[in-house]
Amino acid sequence: MQQLLCTPSQHRTDILAWICSSINPNFINLKTSSLKSKDPDGLTKEMAMLGQELMLCKADNLDLIRGHASPWRQLQFLEQLLTLIPGCSGPAFGKMDGEGLLNELYADENRPHLTHMLSPTLDPWPAHIRTLRKGQKSSFHRQSREEAADVAALLQSTQTALEQLQSECEFLHSEALSPGVFSPCALRVAVCDLRQLTAAFSRVYETDFKAYCNRDPPSLSTETHIFQSVHQLLLACNTELEMLSEVSEASLSMTDRVSQLQTQPHYWSRGKKHTLPDQLEELTRRYRDFLSLLHA
Repeated sequence: MQQLLCTPSQHRTDILAWICSSINPNFINLKTSSLKSKDPDGLTKEMAMLGQELMLCKADNLDLIRGHASPWRQLQFLEQLLTLIPGCSGPAFGKMDGEGLLNELYADENRPHLTHMLSPTLDPWPAHIRTLRKGQKSSFHRQSREEAADVAALLQSTQTALEQLQSECEFLHSEALSPGVFSPCALRVAVCDLRQLTAAFSRVYETDFKAYCNRDPPSLSTETHIFQSVHQLLLACNTELEMLSEVSEASLSMTDRVSQLQTQPHYWSRGKKHTLPDQLEELTRRYRDFLSLLHA
């Protein structure tokens, strides 16, 4: 018990915070704001300020709040705080009764419980969360009851609608008929499907197609000769392009033929084939020789 109440720990801080929130309910808001702040000693300073307001300690006596003071001073401070809790300030909680309470807590039969408090299986909720849960419990149960009533009403209405729909679908209860026998139930289903398709088409027609169907047909232009002239010009352009393509092909064919004549031997002379340039050169040489004989 002394380790729990007189040694710095998170459990001791939670106990002090619970006592302070029990004395001053506004301390919950102060604790929440101090927890959100970046100051690690914010909660300790808030409890010290509350102790100064209650004239139990000074605002700068942070060691007492943290648990670094002497055990006797800490127990005295806790006893003074407990006497200030509403409903606990009567004579039954005087000095002698406080000593009796401590003796009862330190009794042999209560020591296992104190040992369990030093190492609890589940960490206790912080004081501000416990207080908030107490305030929210009633509203949560009331809201849960209202939601349960709404869900029950919705389920009841859904069940009624399903039963009505099942009563209208008589073919679900009729026995299966052979394929060759005319089935009024199947005809009823087909008519129902056709009615739904018709209703869907009517809805689409009213929303999307009706505006286009009510328009006057477009008027055709009388200037048709423009299209005819454009068509003739395009035909002439295509003809010229075809002619240019044929000229290009003929030019390539001539180029290939001339290249063959210049590079491949096709002409016989003195028992051998010669190329056209060689043959022309031979004829030129013989012509010159003939002219020189005439002049001689």
